[in-house]
Amino acid sequence: MSSVSAVFPGTFDPFTLGHLDLVRRARDLFPDLIVAVAQHATKDGMFDVTERVALIEESLAGLEGVRVVTFEGLVVDGCRRLGAGVLLRGLRGTGDLEYERPMALSNRAMAPEVETVFLLPSSETAHISGTLVRQIARLGGDVSAFVPGPVLRALRNWFPESPNHD
Repeated sequence: MSSVSAVFPGTFDPFTLGHLDLVRRARDLFPDLIVAVAQHATKDGMFDVTERVALIEESLAGLEGVRVVTFEGLVVDGCRRLGAGVLLRGLRGTGDLEYERPMALSNRAMAPEVETVFLLPSSETAHISGTLVRQIARLGGDVSAFVPGPVLRALRNWFPESPNHD
């Protein structure tokens, strides 16, 4: 196990079982894992940043060595502020790699002391994305197989007519 702190950044809108899978597995690699919730003043999300942080913290309850923070601006600047030497990203497929590769190279140019590490999701969660969850929930579908319990309860409040209710 490494003694380096790692940052797992994202919008997490909403936090999914795929995110949870990566957090659990990354926690085994990095004793100090920081889930960094991005806040964008110009980006309207389903949940505001305070709600996202609360949902993630509730979803991660009991998991030692993981903390949740918010950040604005460049992720590498956030890594520096947090004293993290690793930037953790998940790769579901080749599309994610095509998107993440130039960002990782740019981040290395700006902050050579921060290494980007890619983790592949488990086969059970590789198909899950926040976009997929939002689309299914908006159309009234059941998202219980894609999100942790706290997020499912929050989605039920957003979409009270959906089958996401017991």
